[in-house]
Amino acid sequence: MVTVDLLTLGEAMAALRSGGPLKLGGDLRLSVAGAESNVAIGLARLGHRARWIGRVGDDELGALVLRTLRAEGVDVADAVVAPGELTGMLLFDRAPGGTIRVHYRRAGCAGARLTPADVAPAVARGARVLHVTGITPALGDDAAAAVRYAVEGVRATGATICFDVNHRPKLWGRAQASATLRPLAAEAHIVVASEDELPLVCDGPDETTRVRALLDLGAREVVIKRGARGASAYTGTGRYDEPALTVRVVDSVGAGDAFTAGYLSALLDGLPVQERLRRGVTLGAAAVAAHGDWEGLPTRAELDQVGHAPDETLR
Repeated sequence: MVTVDLLTLGEAMAALRSGGPLKLGGDLRLSVAGAESNVAIGLARLGHRARWIGRVGDDELGALVLRTLRAEGVDVADAVVAPGELTGMLLFDRAPGGTIRVHYRRAGCAGARLTPADVAPAVARGARVLHVTGITPALGDDAAAAVRYAVEGVRATGATICFDVNHRPKLWGRAQASATLRPLAAEAHIVVASEDELPLVCDGPDETTRVRALLDLGAREVVIKRGARGASAYTGTGRYDEPALTVRVVDSVGAGDAFTAGYLSALLDGLPVQERLRRGVTLGAAAVAAHGDWEGLPTRAELDQVGHAPDETLR
């Protein structure tokens, strides 16, 4: 039995993108998206063995999700195809000022019905790293139970658990999210959060105090995503900072997932914290410089090509 480098679980959906407001009509571009599947694709492109568990409907959109992940080298052998259920969908458009808006069509769909039984086979096979996010527990009680099952099962094997807070206000409020996500953060070896998400999983008057609380609970690393200002990582030996790469921003959606993929890739490669941050901001830059959640992510051979001026020709 081959243990994969990364095991992750969550909802992947069909994604439709418009260049303007949806109410004006026009062309839509069809792809797939999902925080956990984005991370799996990012790692697979860098040569790691990534396995994604999820539940899709027995429909054309479910087939699109699985076909896309397979094409990107992600193992979907344990994904569940549920007869009679629908695959979720999200739509992206742009407000008149250019801001990207996300519209979800996921209530009652297959991804929200993920159960512990769905994830049990893959959990039993193990992984070097388990990656979960705060999105999946927000989808419903069964999905939340599936995440807890995976965390408990993989933790017993000694694998590393990475938890990305990934709060989605459209799914639940901060109080409800905090009550559910704090226990997950307490079980994780690596906690990833943006600056505004950190208070959801730990108390304290400032970032340093909150991070210390997580480290005291057992986290080995607390990683803070700072957007255009880069990222930081706190460990038992101190704080590390890495500035963002300067690129022309085309689409900011998926940047956080790309960062996490880069960070975990470098962790799997045995690189030190500073190099993990550097690879994280490199993938984040690649994501925002291209349309789509994951389409612009580099292969390992392309890592050093990220950050060049967009009008520069690489010969």
